[in-house]
Amino acid sequence: MWTHVDGKEVVEIKLYALSTCGWCKKSKDLLNESGVAYDYVFVDQLSSKDRNTAVVEMESFVEEQAFPLLIVGGETSILGFKPDMIKKAIRG
Repeated sequence: MWTHVDGKEVVEIKLYALSTCGWCKKSKDLLNESGVAYDYVFVDQLSSKDRNTAVVEMESFVEEQAFPLLIVGGETSILGFKPDMIKKAIRG
């Protein structure tokens, strides 16, 4: 379900995204430029069962289902593309 991107292992980073979302692409690009390791999933490309699992996981962090959703260290959630917050959170 998850795709891993190699990089510097700073803190566990997970990105819930949509394959057609421009803000999701910007979040991935920022993570790539930062050189950190992270995992991402395109929720819209999952099977129905896996999509439901991903939505339940997302809801454990935020009430509103929106994309992108970045989870840093299993605790910090950043909803939407917020470059300054993302940079600060991924410093570890």
